[in-house]
Amino acid sequence: MTDTPARGSRRAQILDAFSTMLESRPGARITTAALAAHVGVSEAALYRHFPSKARMIETLITFAEEAVFGHVGQIAESESGAEGQCRAVLASMLTFCERNPGLARLFAGDALQGETDRLHRRMRQFYDRVETQLRQFIRAHYATRPTPPPLSAAAAANLLLASAEGRINQFVRSEFKSRPTTDWHEQWQVLAGSIF
Repeated sequence: MTDTPARGSRRAQILDAFSTMLESRPGARITTAALAAHVGVSEAALYRHFPSKARMIETLITFAEEAVFGHVGQIAESESGAEGQCRAVLASMLTFCERNPGLARLFAGDALQGETDRLHRRMRQFYDRVETQLRQFIRAHYATRPTPPPLSAAAAANLLLASAEGRINQFVRSEFKSRPTTDWHEQWQVLAGSIF
């Protein structure tokens, strides 16, 4: 995991190990026994830091949310216009996944197979939040257009998010060979041309 706070703490070591295992074992389910062995501690030691595996995953999701949404405020101020804002939000998400392949499995839902509904809900909420942000940027842009927009703000935001989400899924499916930012600039030009 990149840019983890308190890298030296046992808690951070556990999360780093979990992320590394998600990356090194594409498609595999990570058990607490395997994670404990990877970290070099007992399962009981894992549970002293996290009450459950679900809490570990939830902490990784929170880390991803903070990394991506930590930039949204800056993007709203630094990027002029909805096209630049939407591009920057999606680029932030794609770059985060590319730099954190194990966590990309959470984004793709691959690492959530067999996990609790609560974790699936958390990832849906993440994507809903991204889509809401895109919709707000697009709606503000459409309010200034002299001609009717080609799509509703909701449909346009959904199209952009689906494209980025597809890139993340391809990254995971290719076992991290097909990087999500490859050709994204050219693809963005086509998408933006049809929306803005």
